[in-house]
Amino acid sequence: MDQSSVLELFTERGALLSGHFLLSSGLHSAKYLQCALVLQYPKDAESLGEHLAKRFYTQKIDLVVAPALGGVIIGHEVARNLSVRAIFTEREAGQMQLRRGFEIKAGEKALVIEDVITTGKSTREVIEVVTKLGGEVVGNASIIDRSAGKAELPFIPVSLAALDVATYSAENCPMCQEGLPLVKPGSRQTSDKSK
Repeated sequence: MDQSSVLELFTERGALLSGHFLLSSGLHSAKYLQCALVLQYPKDAESLGEHLAKRFYTQKIDLVVAPALGGVIIGHEVARNLSVRAIFTEREAGQMQLRRGFEIKAGEKALVIEDVITTGKSTREVIEVVTKLGGEVVGNASIIDRSAGKAELPFIPVSLAALDVATYSAENCPMCQEGLPLVKPGSRQTSDKSK
């Protein structure tokens, strides 16, 4: 599965949106990736998970950790393909943490999986949680890297597709200046920074 086939799948599923969007970071963009519209189809999720997992077949991995909500399905599919556990972190009172009885044992090797990376904030927060609990993060990956490799992450980002999508502050947004309606399709409050 190459970049063009991933983007074609997103386009076919109506998941690559054009308009005027408020991102979780508070930034504005003319493009939005709604991964849930792709991952709602089990065969698509299975295929994307398999292709991401293939990038890590040669590494020793004990578990996959993903941030909720966006990373849960793809994290599970990657873990299934690697035959390891899949767990997820959640924000509580603005802090990323493990809940629901999930545990990370000291020395366990973890792969952090996300649906879309924009700034890398969620991925960095998950890595911090894993490390604080004694796990060892061996890599991070996403279906799509919308930073085109610019997100500040401790590992070289692995993705099935990369996009270089411009983002703007509200003060400098050309869509705002044109008076286009602003839409917030994401799941996180705007006071938090983007993925």
